[in-house]
Amino acid sequence: MTITITAFAQSPDRGRGLARDMSVRWALEEVGQPYAVRLLSFAAMKEADHLALQPFGQIPTYEDGDLTLFESGAIVFHIAQRYMGLLPDDEGARARAINWMFAALNTVEPPILQREGAMLTERDKPWHAERLPMLDGQVHDRLAALACRLGDATWIDGAFSAGDLLLVNVLRRLTTSGLLAAYPNLLAYVARGEGRPAFQRAFADQLGVFIGAEQSG
Repeated sequence: MTITITAFAQSPDRGRGLARDMSVRWALEEVGQPYAVRLLSFAAMKEADHLALQPFGQIPTYEDGDLTLFESGAIVFHIAQRYMGLLPDDEGARARAINWMFAALNTVEPPILQREGAMLTERDKPWHAERLPMLDGQVHDRLAALACRLGDATWIDGAFSAGDLLLVNVLRRLTTSGLLAAYPNLLAYVARGEGRPAFQRAFADQLGVFIGAEQSG
């Protein structure tokens, strides 16, 4: 049975590969697993059929036979455990790769999302100009530590893993912010991730949905 994931029918990121299905698409491309995509409107995401799969009315979901999952990180973790290519065979290296998966989503991403939310919803507020440097500082704290740890390595811990996939996906949220410019090794790291054929296929698929929606709209 073909794996089925859900994604936005009209992505708010305008096809830039920032929607949460991107990491799932990329993971499936890395391990060479075919998948189908069920596109959902914002209204359909709040209907009972989808809420039965994703109780918070979000995307993506993952269906494979009797198994249904939600939360992109959990889905990527499942894919990495089930199929070869995203987690090392060595027990210690595997544990470290999983460690970086959690670090990407629980440590690196939160201040980035907080800043992103402020840029989207608070730009007209009187406190925005004073608050933004604080938010930038919190992001820089994470980036500086990550840049130090990465050093001149190609990937975060040996061979490319699901940890790198999620880290690159998180860092891509800063592409237009200018904050990554202070960390040349992180810029190069993101570029290496984006240059992987699996990423290119996943990105093209997500962009194609947006272009198709615009042309039919």
